[in-house]
Amino acid sequence: MNITEIAGWIPAVVLPVGTLIQLFKIVKNSSIEGVSVSSWFLFGLANIGLYIFTEKYFAIQSLVGLLGTALMDFIIVALLIVKKK
Repeated sequence: MNITEIAGWIPAVVLPVGTLIQLFKIVKNSSIEGVSVSSWFLFGLANIGLYIFTEKYFAIQSLVGLLGTALMDFIIVALLIVKKK
């Protein structure tokens, strides 16, 4: 494994873990106080944009780190919208 592949694993781990922390906090506490719908929506769009930009469509790092995180970002957005009603 070369340095580029190792570097690719950093966001593949950090992005989903950071997003999961927020998702678990929302679910566990049943609270959306201080959580921004627009920020999480934009994070989701940014992850999809970066996935397309990198052109590494079948690399596990891109699939998990970018598309997986985008999916979780949009789950957070959906939870925020549902809980605001």
